[in-house]
Amino acid sequence: MTQSILVTGGAGNIGSALTRALVKLPQTQVVVADNLSTGSRDKVQIDAGNLTVVKADANDFDDISSLFYRFHFTHVFHFAAVVGVQRTLANPLLVLRDITGIENVLRLCKNTGAERVYFASSSEVYGEPFEFPQNESTTPLNSRLPYAVVKNLGEVYLRTFQREFGLPFTIFRFFNTYGPRQSEDFVLPRFVRAAQRGEPLTIYGDGSQTRTFCYVDDTVDACIAVHRTRAHENEVINVGSDVEMSIRQLAEFVIEVLGSSSKLEFRPPLAEGDMTRRCPDTNKMKAILNRPLVPLEEGIRRLADHLSRPEDRPALRRVA
Repeated sequence: MTQSILVTGGAGNIGSALTRALVKLPQTQVVVADNLSTGSRDKVQIDAGNLTVVKADANDFDDISSLFYRFHFTHVFHFAAVVGVQRTLANPLLVLRDITGIENVLRLCKNTGAERVYFASSSEVYGEPFEFPQNESTTPLNSRLPYAVVKNLGEVYLRTFQREFGLPFTIFRFFNTYGPRQSEDFVLPRFVRAAQRGEPLTIYGDGSQTRTFCYVDDTVDACIAVHRTRAHENEVINVGSDVEMSIRQLAEFVIEVLGSSSKLEFRPPLAEGDMTRRCPDTNKMKAILNRPLVPLEEGIRRLADHLSRPEDRPALRRVA
């Protein structure tokens, strides 16, 4: 039986990598919808006859509803959102508009008989957490900033639509995914690019804030595994690495791995939004992947290799 899958935000970092994996599934039609505000068509220039790429805004009901009624999606990955700490801090009202997109997608999934909706949530819903590692069930959500509030509210919307209408869902809480198609205003590609050029690696604050870093292939493989096995219905899954390190350690590690002459440059800390610690409980993810994650050193080398060469970009097969 053919499945029809929508990926909103499919021209972004995780969305485009997910799309490249989905088009390889048998008997699968994939539609990417992206308003291209931060995504790029270049990221979904894939030579695949089962892919359609559409410029469409999930926050505009008329825009997105036409796709639902045209393609009758069996599954929807709602990954469209304004992302990036500094971008979301600078555009809080734009971030809050994403609430409309969440409701649009869920209502259309319910009205057109979608079998499941997958939602891209974020580690940011934990806010400044009280428990480590951060567990999907026991760590209290502590959303404060608009981006975190929207993701938290999105999770509430999914649970409510499941309870009221029986719409199945899975929530992915992503923790710092990096990879070759990530915008260079995110920390790892920014550090790698600077190290390649011998330029200073800029750190906000003293660099003691900790994060974990998950290569995009691991993130996507977890999403695909959940989809293919139909596992974790109506559940939340932390998706990320559980190897915690400070931003200063990360910068020093990038310099070491790449053999760079770059130095560290410290700037005043961000006024808000830069939480002190992040480290997920990844037992669910590890169980469904059943393999080791890509080591950070290897991921950095892959990213550096990509940034050092022009990407092979075949023409789009179909663009609506």
